[in-house]
Amino acid sequence: MKIDVMISADHINKEEVIGKTIVVIDILRATSVITTAINNGCKEVIPVIEIEEALAIANEGECILGGERKALKIDGFNCSNSPLEYTQDIVNNKRLIMTTSNGTKAIKRCEGAKNILIGAMINAKAVSDKVLNLEEDIVIVNAGTYGQFSIDDFICSGYIIHCILDQNPKVELTDIAKTALFIYKQSTDLSFIKEATHYNRIEELGLLKDLEYCCQKDIIDIVPEYIDGRIK
Repeated sequence: MKIDVMISADHINKEEVIGKTIVVIDILRATSVITTAINNGCKEVIPVIEIEEALAIANEGECILGGERKALKIDGFNCSNSPLEYTQDIVNNKRLIMTTSNGTKAIKRCEGAKNILIGAMINAKAVSDKVLNLEEDIVIVNAGTYGQFSIDDFICSGYIIHCILDQNPKVELTDIAKTALFIYKQSTDLSFIKEATHYNRIEELGLLKDLEYCCQKDIIDIVPEYIDGRIK
């Protein structure tokens, strides 16, 4: 078993994801939203890249529209990209149509992979258990921020790798995977995440409770999976 890491949605190499098990990470905040919504009873999440596509799908039946542009709620959408909005009374037994600046793009660009799992800090241990059971080579895809490397996703990658190695120390790591693990070990309290550009953007918007929530470890024990255009 081998683990590799890609640093942003814009760095996804199709040849390196085809037939692989992928873990997509966008902890601030798309994959945290998806994991929370599914955990709270959401029937399925349909990730799309463009706002217009989300609106078109929404016209086909009862659903919730969620997402962001530049970390702000999209006009006409039901919810923003705050996981705290996706409570059980809002999402239970509903479809969520979602579009974000980074996370949904990363998910869609991984199409063709054997498995596409949704990971975040809040379900990292569950993700590690899942990939160990699959016994496949893993590529951890960081959504990043507007095509660029993002500290927050990279540290989350390191934590997932740490959890995997706890159970199987013989797993092979690429150099970038080793680096992610090293960075996490220097900041196991996650304090270094506060240096991330995107973290600071969300902080400037006053969304401190979102940051606190998304930086919690292992509070959810499910692993949503993207199959045929839907996350369940």
